[in-house]
Amino acid sequence: MSDQADGAPRDGDRANGKPSFEEGMRSLEAIVSRLEGGNLPLEESLAAFEAGVAVLRALHEQLGEVERRVEILLRDADGVLRTRDGSDLTR
Repeated sequence: MSDQADGAPRDGDRANGKPSFEEGMRSLEAIVSRLEGGNLPLEESLAAFEAGVAVLRALHEQLGEVERRVEILLRDADGVLRTRDGSDLTR
């Protein structure tokens, strides 16, 4: 019902009521664009900045959660975390 064909939840259709990471990024980009426009009065600029900081903190929290989940997936059978520096990854 609420999932796409690939099983991923649709943007904004989240059980926890939080926006998706992608929605948060779009929101942050819109806030930055408004601030960079330079046409906002001081109070509106401050409010937009505060909103941007709140969105940024939420995004950082989401990334931390994902990082913890990835670490769990990367643990070997002995529970040892195996990481790589990424230098052997190519595109």
